[in-house]
Amino acid sequence: MTLAIEAVGWIGAGLILLAYLLVSAGRLSGQSALFQWLNVVGAAGFVVNSGWHGAIPSTVLNLVWMAIGLASLWRLARARPAG
Repeated sequence: MTLAIEAVGWIGAGLILLAYLLVSAGRLSGQSALFQWLNVVGAAGFVVNSGWHGAIPSTVLNLVWMAIGLASLWRLARARPAG
């Protein structure tokens, strides 16, 4: 189980770093759904890992990070034209 928790944490770190790299390189917009999903899923990985290890500040930070990403995705979905 510990190996799986560590893997989830590393995958989360990789996704957040990938999102940052792609935005910094100009390959992805910070307002894109892909950017937001990379951050949401990456933060979820950190929540699992830091929660398992009892790192409450990191867990809370990443829950907020996820909430920001989900709110952005909701805003993007609402802005999409119907049809």
